[in-house]
Amino acid sequence: MQIALDAMGGDFAPGPIVTGAVQAVQADPGLRVILVGDKSQVEPCLANAPEDLRQRLELFHCAQSIGMEESPVVALRKKPDNSISRCWQLLAEKKVDAIVSAGNTGAMVAGGLRLRRFLKNVRRPGIAAVMPTLNGACVVLDVGANVNPKSVHLYQYGVMGSIFAKHILQKPKPTIGLMNIGSEEAKGHDLARETHALFNASDFKDRFIGNIEGRDIHRGAADVVVTDGFVGNVVLKVCEGVFEFAMKTVSKELLSALSTERGLAHQTLTGLAERYDYSSHGGAPLLGIDGICIICHGSSGERAIKNALAVAARYAGSGLNQLIVQELEASPMAGNGDEE
Repeated sequence: MQIALDAMGGDFAPGPIVTGAVQAVQADPGLRVILVGDKSQVEPCLANAPEDLRQRLELFHCAQSIGMEESPVVALRKKPDNSISRCWQLLAEKKVDAIVSAGNTGAMVAGGLRLRRFLKNVRRPGIAAVMPTLNGACVVLDVGANVNPKSVHLYQYGVMGSIFAKHILQKPKPTIGLMNIGSEEAKGHDLARETHALFNASDFKDRFIGNIEGRDIHRGAADVVVTDGFVGNVVLKVCEGVFEFAMKTVSKELLSALSTERGLAHQTLTGLAERYDYSSHGGAPLLGIDGICIICHGSSGERAIKNALAVAARYAGSGLNQLIVQELEASPMAGNGDEE
């Protein structure tokens, strides 16, 4: 398994990105990682890596990188030799099985859209984020790739999300919910109502539970939550913020009220925080791309990168893309992937 890693992507690159890669190849003897970035910055970060691991860490030099605050479209045009574009190049040339980046999300998505490396019948790719619920994990998509979708895009997110939930999250018969401002069928804007009608007219109507509200996500109302990229991204970041706030508040109140059991409580709370921290999941896949693309949090450290590489290897070996192609091909609602 060979994966291209954007060594220049992220708030703290390249140090923790490279360290995460070293840890990943150490944990998986069958993994090879191509570090894509400026050789003069990346190579020093490998100085302390054991020689046997260095043999599975290859450097692919590129002179440019795209900053987190840069306009994706402008940067991709003005900086052709950037690490994100070179990762996509390696995937397009089938020199790697997957790509991973903690860099500019917009540039990462735009890089894939420019190459139009979509799976057959996929109209637009979507970012799938795994979120915890009272009934186990669910998947929410899109969380940032497509902020102005059409109803058929959202329908396809439901199809792709259902396959992801079944084969990755181990949900035998995944249910699908459509994010809305109320549960009633007539609620929401035209896009929501059109998407609702598409699901009800499809082969997925028996799994489609209708509209759900934001509070229903963590209750586990649906295994697959479908929404546009704008709302999905807001939901994701609000959930991150609320979790951080709740953990800090509960920790402060609980620990201050305990004496003899304070150590055990602190240990339990720390374990809980680590279990649900984004770094434990590594990153989110961009579903619908011909290949595997994992998009990581911008502040990813070595643990998140290590886990992202492991996730990329797992997805690449799962046959997930072939299942998506088969399902969309069999669906009368799939349409022609060349249409927008």
